[in-house]
Amino acid sequence: MLKIEQLELGPVQTNCYIVSNDRKEALIFDPGEEADKIQGLLKKRGLSPQGILLTHAHFDHIGAVDEVRESYRIPVYLHSLEQDWLGRPNLNGSGKYAAVPDYRVKAADILLTDEKELAIGSFQMDVLHTPGHSPGSVTFSFEEEGFAIVGDTLFRGSIGRTDLIGGSEKKLLQSIRSSLLTLPAETVLFPGHGPDTTPAAESSSNPFLREI
Repeated sequence: MLKIEQLELGPVQTNCYIVSNDRKEALIFDPGEEADKIQGLLKKRGLSPQGILLTHAHFDHIGAVDEVRESYRIPVYLHSLEQDWLGRPNLNGSGKYAAVPDYRVKAADILLTDEKELAIGSFQMDVLHTPGHSPGSVTFSFEEEGFAIVGDTLFRGSIGRTDLIGGSEKKLLQSIRSSLLTLPAETVLFPGHGPDTTPAAESSSNPFLREI
């Protein structure tokens, strides 16, 4: 049985998720800021992190990547379509806002390409390519455990923005339809911001999905 814990980090309250197992191993998803809070939770729980997984490379999801990676000497996973984004503020979005410093993060260690099963230590998950919010957006699906980490693709009652570099509303809606709404209806979807939801709830009530 896996356990998932959520931290809201940084100026836009990005959700960072810590998924752990009975062996006290852990995966870190989207460490957006405040490395000290991530490290504090890991220490409190006595967890040994095995990797950092990024749903995409926008600045609010990557701010603590280097500090956490170097602290634990663990690899960072990112879709290959965004391999250049970590070190380029004009791509990761930080260069768009005067109030935000330029984010430059070291390159990912492992690039994800095709949709496939991914094993990290004793963790098993499916990587679903869900572009639209950004070209390399992915969802990490733990179907046997009944949850998926969806990044900024889908939110409770809303969808991801598509006005940033590489965004596409058409692709986003197609990703939601083909990859997220086809998951078991009561799968818990953990988004990059805000509360969790399910395919069933969004299919029936999300105003952005009425035409899907």
